[in-house]
Amino acid sequence: MSSFWSWFIIIITVGNILGAVWLMYSNTQKATPGTTEVTGHKWDGDLEEFNNPLPRWWLGLFYVTVLMSVAYFVLYPGLGNFSGVLGWSQVGQYQAEVEAADARYAEFYARFADMDLMELAANDEAMAAAGNIFGNNCAACHGADGRGAVGFPNLTDDSWQYGGSPENILATLNNGRSGVMPAQAAVLGEDGVDEVVAYVLSISGRDAPADKAAAGAQRFAQVCAACHGPDAKGNQMIGAPNLTDDVWVFGGSAASIRETLINGRANQMPAQLPLLGEDRTRLMAAYVLKISGSTGD
Repeated sequence: MSSFWSWFIIIITVGNILGAVWLMYSNTQKATPGTTEVTGHKWDGDLEEFNNPLPRWWLGLFYVTVLMSVAYFVLYPGLGNFSGVLGWSQVGQYQAEVEAADARYAEFYARFADMDLMELAANDEAMAAAGNIFGNNCAACHGADGRGAVGFPNLTDDSWQYGGSPENILATLNNGRSGVMPAQAAVLGEDGVDEVVAYVLSISGRDAPADKAAAGAQRFAQVCAACHGPDAKGNQMIGAPNLTDDVWVFGGSAASIRETLINGRANQMPAQLPLLGEDRTRLMAAYVLKISGSTGD
């Protein structure tokens, strides 16, 4: 904050406090025994309002509030750039609470430090904590049950775009993933898009015109096989999905496949290590292993 605005705030704040004191003092009356003063206001002909002073204890409370406000501005930030004699700040308070919480959690996570992911997935206490972490951080995208939604993968099946080994899952959580399916409309043309849609439908077990599917197979080999493989079973090294199963992140209808081919898709899994830290990320990786059935349970 610049010096001008700092002094502006100080002057306005102090001026308001002094103004409140002056207003109370200037309007304070002393009771005069044996006299009755009225304000001059009348209602219903003879109903008058007395002009009695405030009770001294009540007036004293107003002055106490002024003293409390002065004490607050001395101890805590509020007067421009003056940080208060206690040096308190909301950032410092937050950091102190985070450090205190981390110290408490470190004790808990230390129990699992020597376990690998498969052991963690079999540990009920670890998985109870992981379920809470999943609900707070992952359920918004993948659903409370981990079954995903349009654009967000189902974590409870055995279909893995980047691999389902403990190492691959942990890498996904630690570093995130960025997937891009380039738009193919300019390369394939309108007829080519229709033919590739028919081909993808056919290899994933759905009905499609045989002539279009056959033509689509040739176009697929020329344009799509570099990423999805000649057998269309995908490539986990680059995140190209298997097109021969019934698992579809963006939907497997003819309209959805066509939309993907024409406009492409872009999807991102944010890195969780900076947010969750190493201990929580390991628990999450083990949790995903467990709900996907990859632990053999």
